Amino acid sequence: MKPLVQKYGGTSLSTAEHVRRVAERIDAARQTGRPTVAVVSARGDTTDRLLADAKQLHPHPAPRETDQLLATGEVASAALMATALHRRGTRAVSLTGAQAGIRTTGPHGAALIDTIDTRAVRAHLERGSVVVVAGFQGIDPAGELFTLGRGGSDTTAVALAAALDARCEIYTDVDAVYTADPRLVPRARPLPEIAAPLMAEMAFAGARVLHARAVELAAVRNVPLLVASAMHDRPGTTITGGSPIGMLEKEGFVAAITHDADIARFTIRLAPDDPERPHRALRAIADQIIPVDLVTWADDRPALSFTVAGAAVHQARRQVELAVPNAGRDVAVQRELGKISLLGTGMLTRPEYAVRVLRTLEELGIPANSLHTNQLRVSVLVPAAHTAAAVAALHDEFELDRPRPDPVPTS
Repeated sequence: MKPLVQKYGGTSLSTAEHVRRVAERIDAARQTGRPTVAVVSARGDTTDRLLADAKQLHPHPAPRETDQLLATGEVASAALMATALHRRGTRAVSLTGAQAGIRTTGPHGAALIDTIDTRAVRAHLERGSVVVVAGFQGIDPAGELFTLGRGGSDTTAVALAAALDARCEIYTDVDAVYTADPRLVPRARPLPEIAAPLMAEMAFAGARVLHARAVELAAVRNVPLLVASAMHDRPGTTITGGSPIGMLEKEGFVAAITHDADIARFTIRLAPDDPERPHRALRAIADQIIPVDLVTWADDRPALSFTVAGAAVHQARRQVELAVPNAGRDVAVQRELGKISLLGTGMLTRPEYAVRVLRTLEELGIPANSLHTNQLRVSVLVPAAHTAAAVAALHDEFELDRPRPDPVPTS
């Protein structure tokens, strides 16, 4: 029987009782006969507390030491989960990312998984143990510890599932992938299934259910993926490996609305005597694996603009200042923006979607800062304070509270 990889987020591990309940779920999976691997995040707000402790000692902690510090949260979580399984009489062993054979490349705080040597994990599985792996981390060829960035435990789980030829289940604090954030839109519906390319676009656009890198990896490696609640026995959402593009000519559809209420837009003035300025700025940001979005640049325009998540502003600005001379004068950063994205298929072939987005915002008196489209997404920037109202209005405009006649297409 093929192995099963389960991942549990920090909220589902925040108390001793939660850990016991998750241990019961893991044990139930093991009792089906499947060799079981559990990937765990740091418990509750552990990561934020550790980072706050470091910043009390230094406003900008060294990236290497930050990785060394933050990785302890997942290691502690794995050891506690193995302990809870032992209490149930279940054989279990906790492993760090390094002990699980996870090899990384890239910068501290945003490393990428390069390879996984599964021999240690397989050996423990063959002995009948549940293997509990600390997510979010690995080591480089020199043995240095690196973390994968926020959401990295999702990527750890999917990468392990790919390496083990296993199914992957992501258990979190939400029941499923919804048509919008149910905290903003109470009528939002859970989606029973969704194609991986569309889910990856949703994650990148602001949906925090899954990490975008994890979804992309699942799509590339054909890893069966389920997202469900760790606390409730509900069906969740199946992420399929198919592409939604196949139905574009027959039917465009809108699947969901996502949002990110903390976005910053960089505008870099171009200089005729420095034509390489845009390339250097974007390359410097890419070197630190900082995701950028909504890039606008053309040879006949006086500026390059792009957006980053609010949490990445200071790091992105430092990189731009290193790459662009006179950055203080030529670089502007606009804060307090929200990004709202309409997700589905046929966005380019059906321009009426963008028209309806702009009309809905105009009727509410919400200024649209800029609008960008690709085949799966229409994104618009609005003042951050208007994000919630805009999401609710667009959910109503596209009647996403009404089930589609057929499931979201997956092939």
